[in-house]
Amino acid sequence: MQKIIDFIKQIFFTNDFIPLHEPRFIGNEKKYLNECIDSTFVSSVGKFVDQFEKEFALYVGSKYAIATVNGTAALHISLLLADVKKDDEVITQPLTFIATCNAISYIGAKPIFVDVDLDTMGMSPKSLLDFLENNCEIKDNNCINKTTRKIIKACVPMHTFGHPCKIEEIKDICEKWNIVLVEDSAESLGSFYKNKHTGTFGKIAAFSFNGNKIITSGGGGVIVTDDEVLAKKAKHITTTGKIPHPYEYVHDQIAYNYRLPNINAALLVAQMENLDNFLTSKRQLAKIYKEFFSNENITFIKEPANSKSNYWLQAVLLNTKKQRDEFLEYSNKNGVITRPIWKLMNELDMFKDCQTNKLINAKYLEERIVNIPSSVRL
Repeated sequence: MQKIIDFIKQIFFTNDFIPLHEPRFIGNEKKYLNECIDSTFVSSVGKFVDQFEKEFALYVGSKYAIATVNGTAALHISLLLADVKKDDEVITQPLTFIATCNAISYIGAKPIFVDVDLDTMGMSPKSLLDFLENNCEIKDNNCINKTTRKIIKACVPMHTFGHPCKIEEIKDICEKWNIVLVEDSAESLGSFYKNKHTGTFGKIAAFSFNGNKIITSGGGGVIVTDDEVLAKKAKHITTTGKIPHPYEYVHDQIAYNYRLPNINAALLVAQMENLDNFLTSKRQLAKIYKEFFSNENITFIKEPANSKSNYWLQAVLLNTKKQRDEFLEYSNKNGVITRPIWKLMNELDMFKDCQTNKLINAKYLEERIVNIPSSVRL
């Protein structure tokens, strides 16, 4: 294992501590922050919010983008806009970050877990279809769970570590079963499936700009959609439901204080200017890792077929859980931060009673996947 530690330190040009993923502020961040501060518009109104939304929508190929305070808020609102209500059910994957299930739970809906594919680590269309055909029926244009008799309103696949799942197949299945497709694209800015950016296949999608994401404003998120009505509603309910007026305070519904502050948007505008450089660096790093691990009897996770991945977090697949645990312990003790993939959501106390399909692949990956240092190299 020392050979691996030495190699990672070599490619990051240091013998010191190496984090898993640290942000890079190498452009106009300080300039735009100072400009924002000087303007005094540091809250949810300001030119940087508007500029970022326009630039982000253009980049991913969506008609509208609505900036939010974080990715979880973006997904929460996306599910509300998909008409998910209390006691509805939402199909998702067990191999995901907790935010996916938290957003579902905020509404009072309940997740259902189907398996992932080994090659994408994202939702398996085969497992999704198998669950629907064996457990559901269409009644009054709704997908009804025959076990619980509840409506399955939405499906939330996640593009794991930036690797696109088989989103086109999932979309076709959702349309057949009258289920709204909401993409959790939190990790996949800069990733494409069949030359189409992730987050633009479903009715609505959410991205994240947390401190460890490929671009960041410390926090931040964004909702994207091609639906003008949904976009206007998203902006309204993320801004406390306030009716526009020069001075009156009138709110027409219970809503949320989820808008991204202008000072954070200033950071994101600067970060977007370097996004292509970040992506190039990450793909170069993936190539270096792939070549190295091919000689180490360790599988490097490469982008799936028909995809171009942002390689947000680089990952390797160890041969056994024991080998994974030894790798994690040794690397972290020697100043190279590595992390396991998430514990399966259905194994957490909050979701252990949720309905599942067979989760064979998800369990296999949970026991073997490790993330290795993935920062943009300078």
